[in-house]
Amino acid sequence: MTSPTQAPEQTKAYEPHPYIGGRDAALRALTAWRAEGPGAPRVVILTGSTGTGRSRLLTGFLMLCDPEYREGLELDALDPATVPPDLPAPAVPSAAGRTAAQTLWLLADHYRLSARRTADIFPGLAQLPLSGRPVTIVVPDVDRAGPVRGAGEPARVVRNVLKPLAAVESVRLLADVPREFAAELAEGLPPGVARIIDLDAPEWADPEGLVLQAETLLNPQFGAPELPFTREPDARRSLAEAIARSVGDGAGSRLTVQLAVQSILMHPEGFDPADASQLPASVGDVLDLHAQRLGAHPRTLRQILAPLALAEGDGLPVRLLTPLASAVAERDMSEDMARGMLLAAPFIRPVERAGEDIPEDERTLLGLQHPGIGEAVRAGIPDVPGAQARIAMELLEAVPDQDWAKAGTYVRDHIAGHTLEAGLLPRLLTDPGLFAHADPVRLRAAVEAVPPEQLDAPARTYLRTAPLLTRTQAPATLRAALLETAFVEDGLPEYAAVLRRIVPALPWHTLWSAPVAGVGAVTVGTLSPSVTVPVTAPVPTPVPTPTPTPASDSAVEASARQGASESAPRSVAVSTVPYGTPGARPVKADDPTAPAVLVQDLATGAVIDADPARIQRPSDEERATGPLGFSRGADYVRVWRRGEQQGDEKIVTVLISATPFTGTDLSPDGILLVATESGVKALRIRPAQPGAAAAAWRSVDGPRAAEPASVQAREPVQAPESAQAPEPEPAAVRAPRAPGPDAHPAV
Repeated sequence: MTSPTQAPEQTKAYEPHPYIGGRDAALRALTAWRAEGPGAPRVVILTGSTGTGRSRLLTGFLMLCDPEYREGLELDALDPATVPPDLPAPAVPSAAGRTAAQTLWLLADHYRLSARRTADIFPGLAQLPLSGRPVTIVVPDVDRAGPVRGAGEPARVVRNVLKPLAAVESVRLLADVPREFAAELAEGLPPGVARIIDLDAPEWADPEGLVLQAETLLNPQFGAPELPFTREPDARRSLAEAIARSVGDGAGSRLTVQLAVQSILMHPEGFDPADASQLPASVGDVLDLHAQRLGAHPRTLRQILAPLALAEGDGLPVRLLTPLASAVAERDMSEDMARGMLLAAPFIRPVERAGEDIPEDERTLLGLQHPGIGEAVRAGIPDVPGAQARIAMELLEAVPDQDWAKAGTYVRDHIAGHTLEAGLLPRLLTDPGLFAHADPVRLRAAVEAVPPEQLDAPARTYLRTAPLLTRTQAPATLRAALLETAFVEDGLPEYAAVLRRIVPALPWHTLWSAPVAGVGAVTVGTLSPSVTVPVTAPVPTPVPTPTPTPASDSAVEASARQGASESAPRSVAVSTVPYGTPGARPVKADDPTAPAVLVQDLATGAVIDADPARIQRPSDEERATGPLGFSRGADYVRVWRRGEQQGDEKIVTVLISATPFTGTDLSPDGILLVATESGVKALRIRPAQPGAAAAAWRSVDGPRAAEPASVQAREPVQAPESAQAPEPEPAAVRAPRAPGPDAHPAV
């Protein structure tokens, strides 16, 4: 790694960058990287404390790298050493709000790589120069990575994305990272390959740029009010220099200047430009001086801003600000909030949201102007985990009737982030309703940040299912159905029962699940009473018979009544399994290489000792005249209801699997039997709610830039001939897809 050096003194005056207004030394270093000149580093690591202007510098540099944007700039007026050559724009996968895997899939989409796993992306990038395509990548906003602040995603982006990218010799990388990761990113690279630009370091100081920033903000030509110290150029320059001297070039300098000027201009009463004690040296000073000038206690302003400093996402709905401020302060803040919004105005920004699914009272969010304000406020909170715990309790109180379906979007989607920082998330992870209704990307990120040994069984089931939920972007009802099945599979029927109770529109109820390895084809059938011998199957080996997990005790009782009946035939599930599977009858007793047949009660999964030759399969006519039909892909099964005429079929539901299906069948009365490499299960298909099936199907069938591994180049996998129903052909029916980088499985 080379040490950064100062650029030679200029002999000609050039105009400053119109957006940055300075930072010429850093711009020259970035331009040298872009130009690939002799001695230029291949990897540049841009860092510095929050508020030093990293994002602004990078944005201004990317303006010069964009061929279309360059056309609107007077490049001849700029220092030629700060203007990169006219090349195709680099790839810019922003890490803001994204996981490391999502950031990588953005790159794969941009370069149209045929990767099936994240590990395939790096070799794919290494091959691009062979086709004449340059590989220049700029990764901004690493400090804002991840859907949940406390989940540590910036570290994963550095270790799982940036370090492997930096190791690819054909990749030229520019990354904006927090200072604590800068040296780690450069570590291990050969000398001269990487350069760290730390904007807090003296060699990158830009005192004149700081003065110019303050002077511009004070100028009425750029929106400042007409005041004695803004109207006259000399007075404006004098105040700008005084502010820059007070702030210095240390941590948070650019942000401190911006906030100081905003505070002065919004409330100029009582401000004396000649009084140096009224000028701040840090963001925290800005907050305290602003409160004092308005006659308020600095603690009051910080308490008003505290909920926003602790908030997740883009900010808080307005209605939550007062109760959460009261929770953090541990006192009633109603009067302070009513009087204090003018006090807090320079530091708050509204965020307007649109969309049919956003309630009216959550369309306007309040956030902080800059993350650096949040850092300053959080630094003054004596017990951040305790404050987050009080916020979480207040959010729980805001859930109507403790029904997550009625909860506000902020409460539902962000409570996990608050409880994670409070150290209380494992206590929350026993509520199936939250699992079903919370945003799966955010909840998954929070749960993955908890040490595995702290997770109880329901949370482990959620974590196992979460990749499927995020890949498909399924709506809440389908998420609940997939979780209901997962709970039955993991031997947690009581949690499945809760989901069936609180989500009455579930498209199926899972009857049972049995962990049987190596299941191949499956089919449904009927066993007459004369040949039905319900027993616990004899075990030919010391391995115990696979015990199915029933959906509920009532299902077991129903099966017992059915088994006791001598007058009704018995519906069964028949699976082809490996020789020696407990409870299965070998097809050839003397041939260990031949498969065996496992017979189970279709309603409960209880193993039955019966001769497979005596099982009657549904006839083609029975299958063709049944009310339901199905078709199957590699990892999905769609069930549809027949119409009166060909083409009138309606999708009832779609079952999606994290692993490929090995067998599928559907009984005439609507029990779906499916098998994967890990087991077999039966689901009772329920009548679809109007529009629900189409919505569920669209959730896994939208346009997107690149397919996940389980969808790419997928060909339909035919079910066994006896189980395959005619294929409907409505226009909306296509292979399932999921939009955006969330669709890709994490690896």
